[in-house]
Amino acid sequence: MGNRKHQMAVRQKEAKKTIAFAKLNNSPIPARKMRLVADQLRGEDINKALSILKFSPKEAARRLEKLLLSAIANWQAKNEKDDVEKANLFIKEIKVDGAGMLKRIRPAPQGRAHRIRKRSNHVTLVLGNNKIN
Repeated sequence: MGNRKHQMAVRQKEAKKTIAFAKLNNSPIPARKMRLVADQLRGEDINKALSILKFSPKEAARRLEKLLLSAIANWQAKNEKDDVEKANLFIKEIKVDGAGMLKRIRPAPQGRAHRIRKRSNHVTLVLGNNKIN
């Protein structure tokens, strides 16, 4: 029984070698604004994605560029003998989820108050290998 489990674990480990991911939690940008940039990257190869982020004027692009470089570094750590250029890495999955909100009060006319919701997000970026597809 232990042998079968061991073989399955080895198979899963090999499958995980081809993908690498990075997470960015509690980024203080609304998820809606982050998704505008993230949608441009989905499915692109890493060199094109880096150039898109480099020339994008949005603040979300700066954070996603750093996240993408982190995911590439994570892939290199898993595959030390392979070359990043020859691996044909691409952005397999990029998810932007809402995170917690900071709630603030802004004074409004006639003694009232409006609530300001400062939104934040979580981003998960998964790199894939084109050889498998």
